Amino acid sequence: MNQPVSDGSQKYSVSIIGASGYSGAELTRLLLHHPQVELRELYAFSQTGKPVSELYPALDCDMSYKSYNGETESDIFFLALPHGEALQLVPALLQAGKTVIDLSGDFRLKSVLEHQQFYKQAKSPEAVMTYGMPELFGEEIKSSKAISNPGCFATSIILGVAPLFLSNASIIKVRSITCTSTSGISGAGRSSKTELSFSEMSENVRAYKVGIHQHTPEIMQALGTSTSNPSFDFTFTPMIGALVRGIYSVLNVQLDKPSDMEDIKRHYRNFYRNAPFVRVRESMTEVRHVYRTNNCDIHVAHAGAGGSLVIVTAIDNLLKGAAGQAVQNMNIMLGIDERTGLS
Repeated sequence: MNQPVSDGSQKYSVSIIGASGYSGAELTRLLLHHPQVELRELYAFSQTGKPVSELYPALDCDMSYKSYNGETESDIFFLALPHGEALQLVPALLQAGKTVIDLSGDFRLKSVLEHQQFYKQAKSPEAVMTYGMPELFGEEIKSSKAISNPGCFATSIILGVAPLFLSNASIIKVRSITCTSTSGISGAGRSSKTELSFSEMSENVRAYKVGIHQHTPEIMQALGTSTSNPSFDFTFTPMIGALVRGIYSVLNVQLDKPSDMEDIKRHYRNFYRNAPFVRVRESMTEVRHVYRTNNCDIHVAHAGAGGSLVIVTAIDNLLKGAAGQAVQNMNIMLGIDERTGLS
């Protein structure tokens, strides 16, 4: 089926399945004001019948959540569901010829074995989706009908080191990456959990899923390798901190030989020269610099005489790490400016 391309005046109908969660709410906000789409339906299983304004008064939306029963009337469907649920819905939507953008991890991995190992799901993906990281795979996204939106941790890490792996100028070889990434509490979703309550998380930070986080194989895959046969050593320590939203990643990279810091900075600026949402900053970035934006900030912080390199990145986990990147992907699929509705 041909990919829709907008002439600048056409509007596409859009529905969100899983609209009542944090990412679904951000999608609702963005799509309500997007000039080339009409938000048609908001589906939410646990909140069926409730007005959007009851859960999110700031959205200024007069719609109510509905139960999803296989409807396919909209042109484009966003799925913002817990892992495992999109597996049941996506095949039928694609069979109906719909454009689908899935925010879960259900279709990110090409390897069935890695999917089963890291997501602990017996059912494996039946559909094939394009991995939706616009800065790296924009051409593939343009011609795709089905997008698997990247994970939030994965976005902050992949964009932080991609220029070291995916450039045509093979001047750099990476031996290892040790990454510590801290996420805001909203990254765990809207469901109530005692360990995420204010009394547990205020003035607190903790590591979790060290070495087994589900974004690990996604990161390795995007960088051209795998967890089963890695081309470099990768250690990932995810952390959760006492902030609502944002991801802050510190990437300690060991190169095979020393590199000049200014050369690395020029390399990064050149690699992302056509990426409107990636900012290679001269000064240290902070989470507040990207708060409520679709930007990914990258700072080359240090280049050591022994080949060490420190890269620091910051994103908003609900926007560049979820809903904002999903809309950016939709824009590319529709053939319009990828910044539309996101500035």
